[in-house]
Amino acid sequence: MSLDTTETKVAPKRGMSILFSLTLLGLLLFLWLLLAFSTNSFWTPNNISNLLRQGAMTAILAVGQTFVIITAGIDLSVGMILTLTNCLASWVLAGTGFELAFGVMGVLGAGLLCGMLNGLIVVFGRLQPIVATIATSAIFYGLALLLRPTPGGSINEDLADFFTSKLFGLVPASLAFLALVVLLVWIPYSRSVLGRTAYAIGSAEQAAYMSSMPVRKAKFAAYAISGFMAGIGGLYLTFFSYTGEAALASGNAYTLFSIAAIVLGGVSLAGGRGSAIGAVFGALAFRAIGDLLFVFDLDPLWQPLFQGVVLILAIAIGSIGFARVRNRLEWFQ
Repeated sequence: MSLDTTETKVAPKRGMSILFSLTLLGLLLFLWLLLAFSTNSFWTPNNISNLLRQGAMTAILAVGQTFVIITAGIDLSVGMILTLTNCLASWVLAGTGFELAFGVMGVLGAGLLCGMLNGLIVVFGRLQPIVATIATSAIFYGLALLLRPTPGGSINEDLADFFTSKLFGLVPASLAFLALVVLLVWIPYSRSVLGRTAYAIGSAEQAAYMSSMPVRKAKFAAYAISGFMAGIGGLYLTFFSYTGEAALASGNAYTLFSIAAIVLGGVSLAGGRGSAIGAVFGALAFRAIGDLLFVFDLDPLWQPLFQGVVLILAIAIGSIGFARVRNRLEWFQ
């Protein structure tokens, strides 16, 4: 089968994807309206900014996770990569302008190297992604503890303020940066040979391989990009907190939040379907659901249960159509 023929079969249903994204955007606006009616301070600039900023943190990880999930893989180390790069950033984001630039590149490079390590183990070591990334997450957490056995560090406050400022006094810079990532990275990638191959791998890896598509390169690139995005998340966590901390619970929570965001965003955990745009909306919706639980004063002990039920429903709804097709490639015809 030629690459052109395969491209026709595995190109995602863009119209359906756009429709789903618009539906999810409507759901997000509905959740925000519920929040607005539940609290008088919702529409204040500071509250909107905090809401978007907190959602953007999860969205950054979810976008990176999307690249991997589309290939029918999973990256359970993103939270620990974020933790490791946060601890590293708390050491290197100080000094002169040149030193700051070098530090930022070093933090992003560390995230990229972590992702590349995952890719090497999964692609060339041929380990199951869930096993490989659980193992590497323990390694990354151990390195984070070596860097920051106790919380601490200091960073350049001017740099932190620049990246956490508000555009037009309302939109967090982190959200604007996330939008740039989607426009400049995700959209070109999804239309490239590697992007089409990633969708093909998630749909039918053997067929993609038999079609002479660059399966190994696409898988490796997906994990590398996921690590790089987690590095960006680690940078922003440092900018927000002004410190570094090897927090196990926080790292695990961010990993789970990234998976929750992509599920709500319509990205199939079976691979081969979904987009980073949906993952962004899913991250913001997941954050809004958490805020609603807080506003309605639901017992904190019950909140994880309620969020789990929401995720199970989202997975079930997304699986209905998938279960009706006879061949996974039918999603893309």
